[in-house]
Amino acid sequence: MSASAVQNTADKTEATGWRAELGLHFASRGQKTVLAERKQRGPLAIQRPFYPEGDVCHAYVLHPPGGVVGGDRLNINLHTESDAAALLTTPGATKFYRSAGPEAHQHQKFSVSGSLEWLPQENIFFPGANSRLTTHIDLTADARYIGWEIQCLGRPVISERFDHGQLVLSTQLFRARKPLFIDRLSINGAGDLSGSAGLRDQPVMATLLATPATAEALTLTQPLCAQNLQWG
Repeated sequence: MSASAVQNTADKTEATGWRAELGLHFASRGQKTVLAERKQRGPLAIQRPFYPEGDVCHAYVLHPPGGVVGGDRLNINLHTESDAAALLTTPGATKFYRSAGPEAHQHQKFSVSGSLEWLPQENIFFPGANSRLTTHIDLTADARYIGWEIQCLGRPVISERFDHGQLVLSTQLFRARKPLFIDRLSINGAGDLSGSAGLRDQPVMATLLATPATAEALTLTQPLCAQNLQWG
């Protein structure tokens, strides 16, 4: 691993929360992908990359200790050069706690010329959270991407419901500047969870995006879509 730029300065006050940014640039060097550049500010961090499957660079993104609270501003920027392949995940669930008023904002921007796998563990939103999550993905014409987002509202294992709080979840995926997928969901308390235009009382939802899709993959998934199945 080489890192040509590393900056790490914490910036937090009781009134405003964390201001954190993590910028990662992956490039192909010889027979493997390396972390060519890292820019870090605040409590967002990355563990040392490792290589369990040869040339693909694997890394863990570390979130602020103790979870995300109202007023936090987190920015994650990822870039993979052509011929570079990276897989990013998190070591555990990211927890968004109750807010006394200020909004917590996590913005993710991915610029992909090679291959990127974004496979974090779930986000858990506690009752009373006020959070906004935005993900913007820009792919070149030949780039490859697979990623998921798993959202858990409340903690159903202990019968806890997200009966109050506000969430705005937004995902945008572009290839060669043309939109492939644009989705936005706004949740304001229990009413939006129970309605047919909301989550129909399901506390967990997930979205997986994979592109480009092979003809074989499409053939396997089309029967599931045709059945209009619901899980939960």
